[in-house]
Amino acid sequence: MDDQSGMSAPELTNGHAGRTQAYGQSGGLTPVDRFGTWLSMRSLRRATGGGPARRLGDFGCGYEARTTRQLLGSTTHAVVVDVALSPDLKADERITAIEGRLPASLAAVPDASLDLVLCLSVLEHLDEPDRMLTELRRVTAPGGICVVNVPSWIGKRFLEFSAFRLGLSPREEMDDHRTYYDPKDLWPMLVRAGFVPHNIACRRHKFGLNTLAVCRVDQPG
Repeated sequence: MDDQSGMSAPELTNGHAGRTQAYGQSGGLTPVDRFGTWLSMRSLRRATGGGPARRLGDFGCGYEARTTRQLLGSTTHAVVVDVALSPDLKADERITAIEGRLPASLAAVPDASLDLVLCLSVLEHLDEPDRMLTELRRVTAPGGICVVNVPSWIGKRFLEFSAFRLGLSPREEMDDHRTYYDPKDLWPMLVRAGFVPHNIACRRHKFGLNTLAVCRVDQPG
């Protein structure tokens, strides 16, 4: 894996062309977002067994890459990707920081190079979700795990009420959503991307407001 930090993506025109800021770049998290992040970390540790991941990829990680920061102690190297990233992430020798749009910027990540691949609350923002999932499968190493979290259709109502009526979630994030995913929507997309059905666990979580998929890649032989 290339250990160079602050890499530029080879192409910046794919995905939603109107998005110029990473999540969290303009301010801190709301209480609703903090609670959601805590639930995500809890589910992530349960899904991966809480063990170390030598090589981590966090795609659409947000400006501060908060999830990666929590996992750095158990990794040898991390790759983070978003349209903008905090300068200290770029300066950290343990991190390859790639600024660019998804999924095009994943072309900079080598095949089968990551043991734990994260795409958390990202797919719903993309114009090319199928291409993104194909890229996630490509970069997941044999024996590795890919975790995808997306809001469900039930979650759509809660998120929009929280953002537009209560002001507890970022309005701009809700307006950037392209679609929502229940397990029956996400599972066939994962299969099309190349994950094998018996290695896909796809279920509702966060009180049914999200869909979580944990996809494993078999070792050869």
